[in-house]
Amino acid sequence: MRGRVTLGLYNTYDRTKFREAHRRALARAAPLCLSYDYNLATFGFPFPPDIRKTWELAEYVADSTTIGEGGEYFRVLSAKGRFQAFPFPRGGFPPQLGVAVATTCRPDPGRAVGVLELASLVLSGKSVLLVFGLGRRGLPDDVREIAGYHLDVSSGGHSFETCAAMGAVAASLWHIMRMLDCGHKG
Repeated sequence: MRGRVTLGLYNTYDRTKFREAHRRALARAAPLCLSYDYNLATFGFPFPPDIRKTWELAEYVADSTTIGEGGEYFRVLSAKGRFQAFPFPRGGFPPQLGVAVATTCRPDPGRAVGVLELASLVLSGKSVLLVFGLGRRGLPDDVREIAGYHLDVSSGGHSFETCAAMGAVAASLWHIMRMLDCGHKG
């Protein structure tokens, strides 16, 4: 039985106002999640106070973006129940999302994990939460500290823009899981 993969967007951009950067990140993450059968979660996003349900948020984002087929991918993901919104984690991420993996160009050597190891974990039934920092500063130290693993998808300490990192991590993990499922190790 395969574990779940969740792309987690951690808000390090603006804590008080829902901005275009939040909207674009959601619209860009949704097609990745649909393509690779992943879930999507947000942490600490300042959603408008009148929006209480995930489908309302999907409508709000979809009605104001041209990304992801005009937000349609985000609508579909939400309708399938594969989007969740959480407050900032205090002491740990929601355990139902699996082991937290900080995506970072500066992994702690004691927590460093490769994409092959992550793929093996998921294929063995463990769920993983891939946490991406939204904003120029990346993930704060306290978030990196509560993550069980650290992943540098660049394999060289190169910093990626959030959406580039999401695409690289999502596609790499999916490809390796597919190869392992087929019995290929190369």
